[in-house]
Amino acid sequence: MLRDRLVRPVRSGATLALLTAGGGATAWLLGRAAQQLSGHHDAPWIVGRASGITAYVLLVAVVTMGLLLAHPWRTRQHHPSTVTRIRLHAVLAGFTLAFTALHVIVLATDPYAGVGWTGVLLPMGASYRPAPVTLGVIGLYSGLISGITAALAGRIAARAWWPLHKVSAAALVVVWLHGLLAGSDALALLLMYGLSGAGVIALAVSRYVATTPRDRVQALTARHHHRPAPLATLRRVP
Repeated sequence: MLRDRLVRPVRSGATLALLTAGGGATAWLLGRAAQQLSGHHDAPWIVGRASGITAYVLLVAVVTMGLLLAHPWRTRQHHPSTVTRIRLHAVLAGFTLAFTALHVIVLATDPYAGVGWTGVLLPMGASYRPAPVTLGVIGLYSGLISGITAALAGRIAARAWWPLHKVSAAALVVVWLHGLLAGSDALALLLMYGLSGAGVIALAVSRYVATTPRDRVQALTARHHHRPAPLATLRRVP
């Protein structure tokens, strides 16, 4: 008991330090990128594309963490704790939102992107590849629904927010397609999209086909109840 009280603050401090370091590194990288791209005519496109790819990678991490939190085998791993995993899930979602906002704002304000505010907010509103950009719009709204429902967890019944929260899986699918079809350099990133998509699919399949000891006990109990009675216990017909 005393050991748990001593270890818990250490883990919390380590998590906070890791998140702080990650935020500091992100800010430093953004600052360096701004210095390198200052005055470059393609700077808005580069920033918009980079922030979009970063948001996609973070979304993959968010969905992966969500699948791990709901996985039947999650009880086999005790470290990090469930609370730490949930916090990491939330932090990753926050970073995803931040880079998505940067991606949207840069493309909406770049006059040469052919997207504009209409394109980033309304389906088929962009002049540049309207269908792929619309997939991004759908992914944006799907992600917002997932994030809002997650924020309502604990305040409303799980049956109300949990089904809507699963929209994040649909968000990842449309964002995956958006990244492949909307980016002019998608072929160079084909390996990243392929491996990340295959990894999430494999994890999702294992999450829904995996069984726990409780599942096996329930299956054995059901089998026992449906087993026919032995012949010796049957009533003999005269």
